[in-house]
Amino acid sequence: MPSVTCHTLFGESKEVPVERLNLRASVYGLVEHQGKCLLLKGLHTGKYVLPGGGIEIGERVTAALQREVREETGLSVSVGEFIHFHEDFFYYDPLDVAFHSLMFYYRCTPLTFDLIGDHDPEDDDVIAPRWVALDTITAQDFQTHGALTLRLLTNHD
Repeated sequence: MPSVTCHTLFGESKEVPVERLNLRASVYGLVEHQGKCLLLKGLHTGKYVLPGGGIEIGERVTAALQREVREETGLSVSVGEFIHFHEDFFYYDPLDVAFHSLMFYYRCTPLTFDLIGDHDPEDDDVIAPRWVALDTITAQDFQTHGALTLRLLTNHD
């Protein structure tokens, strides 16, 4: 039975049979304003994550990103340029679920700025939306893909 190596929520590796994988398309926003980026904390790790999440069947990618940012932070955004695609194999420990993830990243411009409360995101896996100064975060501060996320946030070619 073929398997793939997935990285886990807690930074470990786990072999998962291919038939247990769930295909998941997701979209993430790099929302910046005045030298700060919009981040949330992962509920189970306390580490930073970008706003974003799963694209629903029949939903346009940009609409999914606007919905996810609104649900998780309370902000409205304008979706800008597509900047990166990343494929990942991820095992979500709390639910014993594995994903073959297709991840799309876009730059976004905030249209509103009032964040919802720490425990008000509609996503059960994130809390505490914040504007975080780019010069105060490191790759290790992120739940996953820290080096990639910092590179995307700081590369404005």
